[in-house]
Amino acid sequence: MNDYKNLKPIYRSKLRVFLGKQYYRLLRYLNWYFGGKKYTKRKSNNHLKYIYFTHRTPLFRKLRNVDMWLQHNKVVNLKIALKRVNGILIHPGETFSYWKTIGKPTKYKGYKKGMNLYYGKFRAETGGGLCQLSNLIFWMTLHTPLTVVERHRHSFDVFPDSNRTQPFGSGATCVYN
Repeated sequence: MNDYKNLKPIYRSKLRVFLGKQYYRLLRYLNWYFGGKKYTKRKSNNHLKYIYFTHRTPLFRKLRNVDMWLQHNKVVNLKIALKRVNGILIHPGETFSYWKTIGKPTKYKGYKKGMNLYYGKFRAETGGGLCQLSNLIFWMTLHTPLTVVERHRHSFDVFPDSNRTQPFGSGATCVYN
């Protein structure tokens, strides 16, 4: 049996991390454009007739050793991403892609530095905090007839607290491609 409490991130050199990102990003782009899946992109401004599931998640949490400005910036980042996601309609045979829909979070698009997990620690990066949206989408999808075809979970309990509204392991971490 594995001892999950002693898991530690595998150290990789900066060059290896950079090359790995480029490699996997290229694979993702090739999959998006030549992989044969039909990705959803249609939006509707009309409210749908039925609500299948709702959930609320706190935007601000007091976290040990994390400055609150990172959380304020996270909210800015979430608002930008929500403009891309809100109103998306997923029709039969279509796949919703989180990053294909949102795009790469950049300063040019208005994204700010927010909290990102990196090798088991926190650091400020442009677009930080968007995993809160991917967590929410994943959690809500679990309560629908939709099928999740790809998801990556956090390797440790990011926000252990007594006011948890979702069970541990139900999150969906995200790093742009």
